[in-house]
Amino acid sequence: MPEGDTVWNTARVLHRALGGARLTGSDFRVPQLATVDLTGWTVHESASRGKHLLLRLTAPEPVTAPEPVTAPAAGDDRTTRWTLHSHLRMDGVWRAYAPGERWTARPAHLIRAVLRGPDAVAVGYHLHELALVPTAEEGALVGHLGPDLLGADWNPAEAVRRIAARPEAAIGEALLDQRNLAGVGNLYKCEVLFLRGISPWTPVGAVPDLAGTVTLAQKLLAANRGRWTQSTTGSLHRGRTSYVYGRRAQPCRRCGTAIRKEELGERVTYWCPACQPAPPGTVPPRPATS
Repeated sequence: MPEGDTVWNTARVLHRALGGARLTGSDFRVPQLATVDLTGWTVHESASRGKHLLLRLTAPEPVTAPEPVTAPAAGDDRTTRWTLHSHLRMDGVWRAYAPGERWTARPAHLIRAVLRGPDAVAVGYHLHELALVPTAEEGALVGHLGPDLLGADWNPAEAVRRIAARPEAAIGEALLDQRNLAGVGNLYKCEVLFLRGISPWTPVGAVPDLAGTVTLAQKLLAANRGRWTQSTTGSLHRGRTSYVYGRRAQPCRRCGTAIRKEELGERVTYWCPACQPAPPGTVPPRPATS
């Protein structure tokens, strides 16, 4: 399940494969980009913004841009600087292959984009929200996001301000809201709240140290940059990488109580009912029956 660190890693994979390269071919298998040909375009940067991927390119000659979404900045040339935007959501993935290497990551019918360079081929499977926009208009796609936990703009005070704006919201849902802070997914939500001893259903206004919570989230994501095995326990051994996530009915690593799993909003959540007691005035969710 892609989270901020996974998307960060993917951006680096794409940059190593195509950064600085002039594309020798492209193939988009989605209706909105079916006629787009990026042959001759130069890839100059691959970046992540929360859970969004931004591949920035330069066209070899001016390209007619669609009606601008935002006002042009001074000196901005939106006819040659473009961004290929994609979102991985739950099941998207990019893979880099050597020329001639067999594409084996996913079935061929899931391929949505192919970018060919002189030394590598990048293949995007089951990608979502694919769009090609002038780089100056990236804000129309990612400008709503909160501070990026792995970006240069990370600002814990701003993340706290955004979360605290809805004191009635459950903290578990607030951490997943990318408008508050960009990059936290279900795994980190569950693990951060366990480590902080906070019930996922606690109202934001009742969380005693929001700054400590978002700071811990940033530290956990940053610790997993550069590797594909996500661990919050410090162990990379199979079955030992998480405290509560994915461990329903297994004993809590701290107290031995069975870990529970329940829906929270549109996502499931894992927690220890002993280590993360429900706050006064709230009703704990029913135990899961399956």
